Amino acid sequence: MTEQNKNGTEQVEIPETVPVLPVRDIVVFPYMIVPLFVGRDVSIKAIDHSLNTNRMILLVTQKDMGIENPTPEDLYSAGTVCMIMRMLKLPDGRVKILVQGLSKSKIVAYKQLEPFYMAEVKKISEDRSPDESLENEALLRNIKEQLEKVISLGKTMMPDVMVIIENIDDPGRLADLIASNLGLKTELAQELLEMTNSIERLKKIAEILEREIQVLTIQQKIQTDARGEMDRSQREYFLREQLKAIQRELGDIDEKAEEIKEFRRRAEEANMPEKVFKEVEKQIKRLEKMHPDSSEAATIRTYLEWMTELPWSKTTEDQLDIKTAEKVLNEDHYDLEKVKERILEYLSVRKLKKNMKGPILCFIGPPGVGKTSLGRSIARSLGREFVRMSLGGVRDEAEIRGHRRTYVGSLPGRIIQGLKNAGTNNPVFMLDEIDKIGSDFRGDPSSALLEVLDPEQNNSFVDHYLSVPFDLSNVMFITTGNLADPIPNPLKDRMEILYLSGYTEEEKIEIAKKYLIPKQIEEHGITEKMIKIDQSAIARVISHYTREAGVRNLEREIANLCRKVAKQIAEGRKKRFLITAENLQGFLGVPKYLPEEEMKKSEVGVATGLAWTEAGGDIIYVEATTMKGKGSLTLTGQLGDVMKESAQAALSFIKSSAAKLGLKDDVFSEVDLHIHVPAGAIPKDGPSAGITMATAIASVFSGKPVSRDVAMTGEVTLRGRVLPIGGLKEKALAAKRMGISTVIIPKRNKKDLDDMPKYVKEGMHFILADHMDEVLEAALNHKKKNSNHDKTHKPKGRDRSSSGDKKKVSSSKR
Repeated sequence: MTEQNKNGTEQVEIPETVPVLPVRDIVVFPYMIVPLFVGRDVSIKAIDHSLNTNRMILLVTQKDMGIENPTPEDLYSAGTVCMIMRMLKLPDGRVKILVQGLSKSKIVAYKQLEPFYMAEVKKISEDRSPDESLENEALLRNIKEQLEKVISLGKTMMPDVMVIIENIDDPGRLADLIASNLGLKTELAQELLEMTNSIERLKKIAEILEREIQVLTIQQKIQTDARGEMDRSQREYFLREQLKAIQRELGDIDEKAEEIKEFRRRAEEANMPEKVFKEVEKQIKRLEKMHPDSSEAATIRTYLEWMTELPWSKTTEDQLDIKTAEKVLNEDHYDLEKVKERILEYLSVRKLKKNMKGPILCFIGPPGVGKTSLGRSIARSLGREFVRMSLGGVRDEAEIRGHRRTYVGSLPGRIIQGLKNAGTNNPVFMLDEIDKIGSDFRGDPSSALLEVLDPEQNNSFVDHYLSVPFDLSNVMFITTGNLADPIPNPLKDRMEILYLSGYTEEEKIEIAKKYLIPKQIEEHGITEKMIKIDQSAIARVISHYTREAGVRNLEREIANLCRKVAKQIAEGRKKRFLITAENLQGFLGVPKYLPEEEMKKSEVGVATGLAWTEAGGDIIYVEATTMKGKGSLTLTGQLGDVMKESAQAALSFIKSSAAKLGLKDDVFSEVDLHIHVPAGAIPKDGPSAGITMATAIASVFSGKPVSRDVAMTGEVTLRGRVLPIGGLKEKALAAKRMGISTVIIPKRNKKDLDDMPKYVKEGMHFILADHMDEVLEAALNHKKKNSNHDKTHKPKGRDRSSSGDKKKVSSSKR
């Protein structure tokens, strides 16, 4: 009860005469709220009278609870005047009331005995001692500490009551509240009720609490002793059951001995290293001495099962036929010549040197280019088992190294689990998404992989669960990732990185014809007689319905076509479908993407650049315009910091070359320059648009239009040098798709040009520029330049690596 409630109850005026309600087996104290069930006719009438007047009633306790109709002599003279808060009539004729104690009162005389008791009452006044007395304060603290100890020993008390008790400083009220919640006998509770001195009443409570503490302490000791006796009985029962089992098995085959014999046989057959065999033998001897049903025996048994089932000496013989391996790789994957060449080199060395260490290859490339499926093809070409483990989101070091055997439910790491499932110690083990591995308070899995992926260390890899070294040097580890930058440098240093760039449109068409379409036709229950997808339709799907570096979405769109055809064939509408570019929209709906439009004519201030994206190459237009002003530069089109710096460098170069371009020096301070790159909703970044922006600036200031037939890519410096870029193959294909035949590239990219496939260079005219002057000469003066041209490069392979370019979407990982 709050202090406000307390004050409220003290202010209630008690009338001189009130109805009397005899109660059994309970003493109601002031401030106490209690529900009561009333069944006597006399009592019900007293309640009705109280409800019709001031709702007050005197509750007095019977001396003998066995008396059904008590007389005044059978009731105590002291009780508590209460307020009836609620009343509910029950179906059986009884009445339920909720009362709240207001004040202690004493019966002076009974004024009425029929039809219910009415008595003249006098309020019992408290004999209070000074509240500031040190003795009072010490007594209050002692009472509260005793009460806390009583609760700690198991006495139940409402949490709300404890909160109220902590905040009460009035000795009398504290005594009444504790007494009402201790469940005291009627005589003792009545004695406390009649005591007028609050300090004396509190001392009496202290005595009661001390006795309660002693009783509860003894009760707790009895419970502890009983529990100990029960545990002893259970232990004796367990031992007796063991004795019975031993006696029952005497003379029969010993199952435990048979199990030990089986473990020893499997350990010998596993052909383990000597150090490992000694550890296994040690654990077998420990198991011999233990009871089969103990928990530690179960742990050792699980450990021995792992040790004897691991492929310590089981090795798959490699298929070292180079021609067969090449055929398998070509069957499964189109192009990827560099990767295939590396695998065939490995096989060739393996054929000449049997005990070579397995290489650690890392395939880096955008999603959907076939990194994971390439691992399966490598395993098939080698004749080895294939194990794949995804590292994406792995944050626990124990996933790699395993848990120690002391933990419940411990297991080896996923490296050892994969080898056990493979059944050989030289599988092709693919660690997928190595760039997405994480770390937190459970450890750093990438650091645990340092030993696994180091050919000089992994011949003695120790899993925490096994606690003995396992030779991983025969395993061919292949890792994959989308980006190389997130991989920690020490881990990257242990791997040979092979870059797989995105497929060109021509390569996607070939992949669709050779792999995707036959696969989807088979999976959708139709045949090649029912559906024919024209090459023009495939090209339209690639350019208008997908935008990706790989072929996943292309495969989904082909599957969509097959579903549409399968539905119509199942409905019996038609038996054969020819899908072309013209009727493709009827199957797939409106195009999702629209390619960049070609420029209609040469314009002043508009230069054509080439960009690399994860979906392949693309062209971008850089627009520059001037207006009256004070020489400020505005850049728009969602340009990244690197691209903005390229624009500033390009402008500085043009300013420094004003005399060469025939421009007045003060022209730059009289106008404001605005450079915009369209497709403003797409973020763009990278330095390779430097010469494009410099050309657009030179064009707008000189008034000379930029040739619409010329596209360019390259980084520019303040001195006008043209620096190399990456993704040249994809950029050249983008220019070719747009019908642009002349491409200006940095002179230092000649090596990439030599490595470019012949079909890409066919019909293209490449200008190798070392300085910005050469770029402006080719772009602004519309005459064919025959110097520094390249038309005769022979392809030397299909290198998919590129460097230094970050265009439209960040590709610094390439």
